[in-house]
Amino acid sequence: MATTARTTAKVFYYARNFARDVVPQQLFRRQLAGRLAKARLSDGSVRHRLNCYNKLQDAFTPSPNAVRLSNLPFYPTMYYYDLKEFARYFDPALLVDVEFGDVADVPKVPSIVKDRPIRADNGNAVIMKLDKFRHFHMPADATAFADKLPAVVWRGDLNNPIRTRFLEAVRELPFCDAGSHKQDTPAQYSRPYLGISQQQRYRYIVSLEGNDVATNLKWIMNSNSLCLMPPPTYETWFAERELEANVHYVPLEADFSNLAERVAYFERHPTQAERIITAANAYCRTFAHEQAEQAISLLVLYKYFVLSGQMEPDAEVWRYIVG
Repeated sequence: MATTARTTAKVFYYARNFARDVVPQQLFRRQLAGRLAKARLSDGSVRHRLNCYNKLQDAFTPSPNAVRLSNLPFYPTMYYYDLKEFARYFDPALLVDVEFGDVADVPKVPSIVKDRPIRADNGNAVIMKLDKFRHFHMPADATAFADKLPAVVWRGDLNNPIRTRFLEAVRELPFCDAGSHKQDTPAQYSRPYLGISQQQRYRYIVSLEGNDVATNLKWIMNSNSLCLMPPPTYETWFAERELEANVHYVPLEADFSNLAERVAYFERHPTQAERIITAANAYCRTFAHEQAEQAISLLVLYKYFVLSGQMEPDAEVWRYIVG
């Protein structure tokens, strides 16, 4: 259920992106060299991140299904706008393979995606910050851990067997408020809707992957609640692969058999819970530096177009990318 502020933000998001589309696009393309020159002056963390998102190392050829940048698929609209925000700086005739939506497997050809499975051979999935209005909504939380309800909360769609298994595992736990508010939810799992601010009242919030990554993971880690979850199996721009168990979140067993013990432990040791929360908050701040976010986005695409043989690399920029 969207708040007034969230609805206003969405209107502004669309208005800003529509305005970018109607402005003469050559104005953006003229800025590319300068923006890349500035990007190469970034610190090593920017290089590390861009080469994690774009792991390609060898030359390749776009597939027969590749589309011109001037003809990116418009739906889902937020995916289009989030990619076009940076694609507009490049020649509109350049070709790119894209897979919008939830990507369950690694593409057969190098493609721009929102997410990919966490595994060694996932290099063909080139991550961009897509659908960010939804996935990077991380509202502030003013309530201290000690002042929250000493209980566990989870809300979500039952679109994954893991989530049903979780609800079965915690049904008899009196300190767990877990379920789904969706209309087609079986009665035993049905619970009233809770917005983010309502869930932030709880000390412990569970994050569970759905079709791919868990949408709630970012805002939980940015809150003063403790994130409990099984180790992630998908990654996005949030670089879930780099999250450390017992550093940024509390790991749960696949059958959730350790949830009660973990909650009891942190109730006895709140300082350790707060230490994990502090580390999680610091991790989230990695994505708050807009200048770095924009530099990485441009460099991810630049590397894609150079390796696909569609752009000649600038020596200094390329030296920065490859280290």
